[in-house]
Amino acid sequence: VPSELRATIFDRCWALIHTEAPPTDPRTRVLDLRGGTELTLEACLSTIRTLLTDAGIRTLTWDHPVSPPTHESTPAAKPLIDRLGQLYPDPPEIVDPEKPPSG
Repeated sequence: VPSELRATIFDRCWALIHTEAPPTDPRTRVLDLRGGTELTLEACLSTIRTLLTDAGIRTLTWDHPVSPPTHESTPAAKPLIDRLGQLYPDPPEIVDPEKPPSG
């Protein structure tokens, strides 16, 4: 995804969540969607989908290894995480091909 398009996506999603201007420091350009409503999340999704589609991008491939968690779960979330671990004990199957089709 071109850096200009990435910046546009970020700035538009930022505007849906915040009243102040988006940060300019790359280290602080992070969207924290935890406080958002379902409507906010849907608006961000629609914005991202529209901008990517308008740019002719139909498929995204994640080409980075999975990184470790950056935050510890809150004590309130721990019971839910444990229950989910019991419901889904096996790691998920990878559904993306190792080498996406070219074209």
